[in-house]
Amino acid sequence: MSSRRSPKARSKPSSRSAARPSAPGGVPSRAAGPCPCGLPGPYEGCCGRFHAGSAGAPTAEALMRSRYSAFVVEDEAYLLRTWHPRTRPTQVDFDPGMRWTGLEILGTSEGSAFHTTGTVTFRASFRGGSLHERSRFERVDGAWVYVDGEFLES
Repeated sequence: MSSRRSPKARSKPSSRSAARPSAPGGVPSRAAGPCPCGLPGPYEGCCGRFHAGSAGAPTAEALMRSRYSAFVVEDEAYLLRTWHPRTRPTQVDFDPGMRWTGLEILGTSEGSAFHTTGTVTFRASFRGGSLHERSRFERVDGAWVYVDGEFLES
């Protein structure tokens, strides 16, 4: 998910993220809750481990899911860390009114442990609408990173 001209990143980061209790490493605490990415299981054992840095996303789809979750919990550090250096912005501006409600993976191309590039097409729903995007990913020093995305008609 990009931050350019999308409904999730128009204004300065909200003060809500600074007030939210954090786990070690500054990651917002939601360990007991379900993972926002939509996979079964708790946040801590799913995308939370990627956000905390204890594991790396093994596929482009896993990175896509973890980046969606990072937008939900407003984890700017993770989003910037997993953005390709050539396309990475200096900051992520979260929209304080944005309420993400779900992620649907519509398709993937390549992006496995055996590839160096991949794409993930998804629909991310938010209160009042949805974002439909085809995101491109590459490996940099062995780790999957987000390169850019193309907005698609919903």
